[in-house]
Formats: sequence, structure tokens, C-alpha cells
Amino acid sequence: MTRPAVLAVDAGNSKTDVALVGSSGELLAWVRGGGFQPHGPKLPAAIGLLADLVAAAVRLAQDGGAPSDGAGYVAQRVSAFLAHCDLPIEQEILQTAVEARGWAPAVTVDNDTFAILRAGAGVPYGVAVVCGGGMNCVARGPDGRVARWPALGRRSGDWGGGEWLGEEVLWWAVRDEDGRGPRTLLREAVAGWYGLADVTSVCVGFHLGHLPEERLHELVPVLFEVAGRGDAVAVSLVERLGDEVAAWAGAALGRLDWGEVSVPVVLGGGVLTGGDARLLARIGKGLPGVDVRVLDAPPIVGSALHGLDRLGATSEAVERRLRAGFATRRPSCP
Repeated sequence: MTRPAVLAVDAGNSKTDVALVGSSGELLAWVRGGGFQPHGPKLPAAIGLLADLVAAAVRLAQDGGAPSDGAGYVAQRVSAFLAHCDLPIEQEILQTAVEARGWAPAVTVDNDTFAILRAGAGVPYGVAVVCGGGMNCVARGPDGRVARWPALGRRSGDWGGGEWLGEEVLWWAVRDEDGRGPRTLLREAVAGWYGLADVTSVCVGFHLGHLPEERLHELVPVLFEVAGRGDAVAVSLVERLGDEVAAWAGAALGRLDWGEVSVPVVLGGGVLTGGDARLLARIGKGLPGVDVRVLDAPPIVGSALHGLDRLGATSEAVERRLRAGFATRRPSCP
């Protein structure tokens, strides 16, 4: 006798999670791999990464390596929420690529911010703002209608994200050093973080490739630490980020008809879930009376819940079982 299951995927820039979940909320397997980078010629490798993780999850569920017995479960749905799935053409390409694998008869492919929304909202509707490497925002109304943005960076009106904040921190620090800008504690903090003599050396290190670009993200906690000491430049950057998050969430709230429901606004991504008190207070100030929540579960929970929703299997008991499974286990790394 076969039992229905959901194949859940949350693929981000830095990591990819795949889970097999039974229709009663059993976490049958959870595996983790590297980041998902599907642009252009990288698409086959990105889908290959997903295929390897799916195969590993199925093996884990069926070979007795999982706490829950995965024998007899068959995936009826794939719920894949992927980074770089922003534009309709990108969604179409990725949907086609995932469907071609034949993992399940029904497939949903969409942006990974929707997984954050479902994981944090506790209901199938609400608003989610993510700030990790970049920024994005999505909303789903009680009637199923969706609001979204291109989220292509500064050219599409965005401001924020780890890489952008790192650039801003460097910009202000080097302008203090060369006399073009105000005094800021970021100057010493940046040079000290990378163990270099001055900020100019940091800039040159990035320019020549001695410092890889991904290390720009390391300046985000430096920014929060310096802001905590009351530095005016650092405080202004943190407050600007809070204003941007609030503006994006406010725009999403204004796009859809919410009726009489209380609308959760979920904050996700490493920059927002880090819990900086000044940043969260600024966001709250920009969204008075709004139910703002910081995501406290892995986004893969939202992927799994979406699949269970579509199977018609979600109930309070099922959701509790699912969340408990993810809370008490760690992903395998095949």
C-alpha cells in the first residue's frame, strides 16, 4: 500500500534543502547541499544538484536511516521554492526543468520567499520580506492572489541585502579615511575585521580578488556592532534598512484585499533573523499595528506546508507534527 508524500525543496544562494514529508506531517528525510545558482549555462548543474539531493532524501527515507519509516511513501507533489526564480520567464524555465525530472505528478515551482511566508505566517496568506544576500518581498492574499516584485537589485528599485550593505559600509569607511566623508567607527572596524592596515587595503583586496566578493556579507554584523555603539553613520544605515523593509511590506499590504483578517508580515533571511534590536524596532515603527514576525523555522518548513496544503492534508495536528520534526532534527549532508 502506498502513502502520499510531499517532496519539499528550499533552494537559496548559500544552501539547498530537500525534504520528504508524509501526508500526516512525518518528516521522513531531510538533506542539505550547496547553493542554487541556475542562471544561464549553470542551469543543468543547478538542477543536477537538486536531483542528487532528491535521490539522497529518497534513499535516507527508505533504507532505514530515517527515524520515521519511509517505506511505502510516494511523492505526489513537488513544492520547490527556488532562489533566482523572480521573473515569469525564469519561473517557466525552472518549472519545465523540474517537471522533466518526473519526481511527482504535480509540481509547483516559485520564488523561495514564498517558503519563508508559509513557514512564518502559520496560515497560507500574508506578506514576507527577505533580506539575505539581496532583498525581496512577496504577498499572498486570503483569496490566493499574489503580489510580487522583480527584485533585481538597484535597477529594479531595491535597496538592501548583505552584499549591498557591505558595499555601503566600505563606501562610508573609505570616505572617512580619505577625508571625503564624516568620521565613523566603521573605518577601524572594517580594517580590523579583515586584518589589514587600512580600509583602502580592503578595497584594493576586493578589487584584485585577494578578498572574494562573498566576504562582503561579513560586514553586516560589523555594521550592527558599530551601530550598537551609537556611531551616527552606522545607525543611519541600519535605520535606512529598517525603513526599506517597512516600505516594501507596506506596499505589499496595499496591493491586495485582505478583508477582515489579521495579516502577518514575516521577516526572513540572515540579516533580518539576526535579531538586531535597533533594526527590528525601526521596522515596527514603520508598520504600526501590524503583526510583524521574525521567522523562527527553516524555510523548508514552508515548502513542505505548501505541498501539504495542496494535498488537502494540512490540519493543526499535521502542522504541529511537521514543525516538531524539523525542530528536533538536523539535515544530513550527503
